[in-house]
Amino acid sequence: MRKNNRKRNKKNTYLNPKKIILPILIIFALLIFSSIFALTNALGETIISRVKINNIDVSNLTINEAYQKLKEQFDEQVSKNIKVKQGEYETTISLEQIEVKYDIIEAINEAYKIGRNKNIIISNYSILKTKLFSTKIEKAINMNEEELNKVIDDISAKIPGVVTQSSYYIEGDNLIISNGKAGIEVNKEEFKKRIIDAIKKQIKGKEIDTIEIPIEQKEPEKLDIEKIREEIYKEPQDAYYEENPVVLHKEVNGIDLKISIEEAKTILEEQKDEYVIPLTITKPEITVKDLKNQNFFPEQISKYVTRYDESNINRSTNIKLASEKIDGTILMPGETFSYNKIVGERTIKAGYKEASVYMGGKVVDGIGGGICQVSSTLYNAVLEANLEVTSRRNHYFITGYVSASRDATVSYGTIDFKFKNTRTYPIKIECLSQNGICQIEIKGIKEDIEYEVVIEDKITEVIPYTTKYIKTNKLEKGVENEIQKGVNGYKSEAYRILRLNGKVISKTLLSKDSYNPLQRIVEQGTK
Repeated sequence: MRKNNRKRNKKNTYLNPKKIILPILIIFALLIFSSIFALTNALGETIISRVKINNIDVSNLTINEAYQKLKEQFDEQVSKNIKVKQGEYETTISLEQIEVKYDIIEAINEAYKIGRNKNIIISNYSILKTKLFSTKIEKAINMNEEELNKVIDDISAKIPGVVTQSSYYIEGDNLIISNGKAGIEVNKEEFKKRIIDAIKKQIKGKEIDTIEIPIEQKEPEKLDIEKIREEIYKEPQDAYYEENPVVLHKEVNGIDLKISIEEAKTILEEQKDEYVIPLTITKPEITVKDLKNQNFFPEQISKYVTRYDESNINRSTNIKLASEKIDGTILMPGETFSYNKIVGERTIKAGYKEASVYMGGKVVDGIGGGICQVSSTLYNAVLEANLEVTSRRNHYFITGYVSASRDATVSYGTIDFKFKNTRTYPIKIECLSQNGICQIEIKGIKEDIEYEVVIEDKITEVIPYTTKYIKTNKLEKGVENEIQKGVNGYKSEAYRILRLNGKVISKTLLSKDSYNPLQRIVEQGTK
């Protein structure tokens, strides 16, 4: 028995040829099939199935077909505006304005390479993985951060109820300090994050809700009279000029507080909207006007004119007051002009009247209505003088006195219009408003190379207004009364073109702007 067992065990140690050949054949067949599978895919012209790019299915499409499909859907999503709101305030953000971009070609190339690796094993693995589980390709969505920040700043400044910081200006022999007012402040970082998240969703074709603008309650910064005194203090300086080349140094009034810091602090302890602190103004002995033998502003650099309804007494008064404040302002090379600093706060005490203004998406009466026509007229004169604009916002609604993207709104304490004299020589602003015409000229000495300036503006989109109906028992049934006319909103842009000897030297984008539609409001009788 033992012998037979030994023989049997010995027999079992021999390998069965059939058991060896079968696995080899299977492996060989798999390799052949795998090679054919990978080769077939590599030679094909389409992206394999179950591949998505930013949630868009590109299965079995050629590179050109995938590009057309992605571009059409991307362009469609980019053309849609994102709605944002806070309370009753609503506006839109244009994705085209902030230059949203997506690298479609890179994404398609990545999709096409699936299963086309030089290594057959890697190719087959990626093919099988995609067939079983699908592959989603997502590339970063890029945008112009600077433009996005400008949009956020613009909305943050225009939102109703925004906190007003304390400010000051000099009026005659007095320092006028306006106390700040508590209000809301936009959380810009969170707002930016919400916008970017919404853009990503929209590019993927997802529906997005109106974005709620994140805000927080904010107190204005405390008044610091010592800091204000440091900013306004000046020693008197006579005007003088240098020759070869001619350089003008305009006179400087000596300015200081007429009372002590302690006395000024006592005044500021009172709870008031406005404080008046007396100043000591020391006039220099020689002014620019005294330099009679020199004409420092011999030539017209630019001129711009707008028209207004002189029969509207209140609005005309405001326009004339603002014009008088600006008239005669001299700006040295490198010096910045601030509209709010020059014109000052618009108050009844300062002579301003109530006139129509835009506030919170509506037309209402407010102090100083009309002064934005002066700032807009000045803005256009500045553009045509080829000066650098450092701060400018467009209106909430389109204006009637300048075309789209040619306006500059202002609001004391929140929105300013500023520009810098980037020319070689000083400039003088001459502003006259009378007989329904607001005219601003910028004068000075022309440069050795003086460009012809052309401002080009165009409307890129019309946003139709809507109509709101209000039921009232004050009117008979069937009777309607229009209490506010509707005005379309617009998307627009403006460019500054410089020419020399008739040849275009440069074309620069000045701004891309959005104007909201003004809702038509109609009363409907129910009596």
